[in-house]
Amino acid sequence: MFLGYNTNGTAHHDVFDAMELMAEIGYRGVAITIDHAVIDPREERFEEQLERMQTVLTKYNLHSVIETGARYLLTPREKHEPTLMTAAPVVRARRLAFLMRAIDVAARLGSDCVSLWSGTLRDEAEEPAAFRRLSSGLKEVLQYAADREVTIGFEPEPGMFIDTMSRFERLLEHVDAPNFKLTLDVGHLHCQGEEPIAEVIRRWADRIVNVHIEDMRRGRHEHLMFGDGEYTGHPEQERNFQAFARRAVDLVILVGSSGAVPTNDYLAKEFMRAGAETLNINLDPSANAIVGTEYFLPLKGKEAFERLDKALQTL
Repeated sequence: MFLGYNTNGTAHHDVFDAMELMAEIGYRGVAITIDHAVIDPREERFEEQLERMQTVLTKYNLHSVIETGARYLLTPREKHEPTLMTAAPVVRARRLAFLMRAIDVAARLGSDCVSLWSGTLRDEAEEPAAFRRLSSGLKEVLQYAADREVTIGFEPEPGMFIDTMSRFERLLEHVDAPNFKLTLDVGHLHCQGEEPIAEVIRRWADRIVNVHIEDMRRGRHEHLMFGDGEYTGHPEQERNFQAFARRAVDLVILVGSSGAVPTNDYLAKEFMRAGAETLNINLDPSANAIVGTEYFLPLKGKEAFERLDKALQTL
């Protein structure tokens, strides 16, 4: 397992600049959300962007996942619509066509999976008919993906037709395939009370291909920075967090740390109290206000590490 970051979290950056930043910080993967100006198959520059994406992934040795949850890509008026649950077949076909293009992108980039969800049931179809509608579309998607050796990671999403792990288990009664895997969002589990989380993970470990992780509050589907919700205060996670914070380390390096998002700063202070040397790298001197490290480099991450590398080579 390795850490990645989603391009929808860098909405105000050029996607290629964002990927470079991710690599500088140390992420080993990138979740690429197809969106306006981000390898949108409808754009004239699609092929150019896709080739450049391949180059950047190779340059920085990054894994990739293709995410299909852009909010207003297929229609500007309704979030996420149309979906695999849309009643009208001709409209639903737009989502199918988009998912197949996403699979093509994943095949070209060698991505670990294409992540998708069911969508919301907005008409009054009864459960059996709704499951048939969803499974019919998924079977087409899975076959198309299998023909291109692409894995599908299905994500149960709060508020959608398949929202919980128990609903996902019911879905498997209607459709399954060797390339039908699971995108597990840990925050969603906490949000909907599907706990203990560790047991859910163990139960589905063999099917998990992709994991989303963030902080969240019970009953409220809002993705939050770690420490801003309840997840890190969950007894089980608190024990894991404390065990991690008590580990002996010699050096802590903060890259891009800021008082605006202090979680990493406070964690660094725990390590400092245990005797670890700490280096803070940030262009903004005010970013050192919370952690107060003795060593501060007002540089970009890439430049700082290049200088550190040269300095180490002279020792």
